[in-house]
Amino acid sequence: MALFDLKNFNGEVFGRYVDTVPNLNRNQLLKSGAIIEKSQYAAMLPDQTGGNYITVPIKARIGGTPDNYDGSTDIKSDSRDTYTQGRIVVGRAHGWTEKDFSSDITGEDFLPAAGEVAEYWDDVDQATLLATLKGVFGMTGTENAKFVTAHTYDVSENATECGFKEITLNNAIQKALGDNKAKFSLAIMHSKIATDLENLKLLAYMKYTDKDGVERDLTIATLNGRIVLVDDNMPTEAVEAKYVKAVQTDPGALKVTTDGTGTGEIKKATVSTDIPDAAEGDYVKLLPAGTVYTTYVLGAGAIEYTNCGVKYPYEMDRNPKTNGGEDTLYSRQRKIFSPYGISFKRPSFVSPTDAQLSTGSNWELANNNASSGTKYFPSKAIPIAQIKTRG
Repeated sequence: MALFDLKNFNGEVFGRYVDTVPNLNRNQLLKSGAIIEKSQYAAMLPDQTGGNYITVPIKARIGGTPDNYDGSTDIKSDSRDTYTQGRIVVGRAHGWTEKDFSSDITGEDFLPAAGEVAEYWDDVDQATLLATLKGVFGMTGTENAKFVTAHTYDVSENATECGFKEITLNNAIQKALGDNKAKFSLAIMHSKIATDLENLKLLAYMKYTDKDGVERDLTIATLNGRIVLVDDNMPTEAVEAKYVKAVQTDPGALKVTTDGTGTGEIKKATVSTDIPDAAEGDYVKLLPAGTVYTTYVLGAGAIEYTNCGVKYPYEMDRNPKTNGGEDTLYSRQRKIFSPYGISFKRPSFVSPTDAQLSTGSNWELANNNASSGTKYFPSKAIPIAQIKTRG
């Protein structure tokens, strides 16, 4: 493979090979409209301190009460609120090494082809996005917490709907955006949730035909007309068995009584730890130990993406001494994945790790930075939601 020979390697040409390989996850995110490209922000980076963090304005939608146009009523005007949003560049790099000895004894080239590199970075971008969303839903502070509460649909302790059911997605997007719920276009979920939905015949996988003419499933599906990406890196949490409040008609519901000796009854003292306010005559249900799965739902323009570029995205290095000789392919990238209406606080670091992206205290709603009377970007304008269900 001359492409991987140090003398013949051309990083720019190799980069073009990588760019021509379909990035399934990112392409579907772009196609759904959940991610929109904002290439203009790359040019702003050198002009702002550090070159790895930029602050951009976000304008609120125009509004106001219309005035009566009757020839005698003055026409009033309103000013539009402007918020500022911080965006952090995420820099990542990696290399792959091939030993001469391995090639000599097998006759094969072990360095990755352009397709493998493209797939690798697609997975890295997906991990960056998931870390970002985890951080967003970990935000604290009064206004930030209001967003998290309004955009979280948690049924993991619901006696009737603890799993992902037919109504779960629709209820979740309505809770987040109300009459704007149609803006949601894509969901990212764990394979366990996807399998449960398959078994309910609610999920259908997209197909593709390989080079041999065999039709195969993609890891991309649809649910209620919305694209679904399946990723086992989605957040999960192991939970213990727990009693929760129920209604009489729930399967497995038990009536709370003082002694709990009757059929279909349970002793009040048994459930008091999980339900301190349980009263006689209430109904409860024991949810078994299991796992709580998080599903993210994104709408049009939920994430704004910028490829900031690097000086040398791909380059080769030859080390003739180590291990009898080896070649290394190095790759680098710098990108921004910015949730619409949500700001990354000015950091003390240059590029955040996934752990730092996942930390809620690094994020906040975009605001007008006023010393008093701070205004925050309206939560209902942010098409991002999370669903928590028990598997």
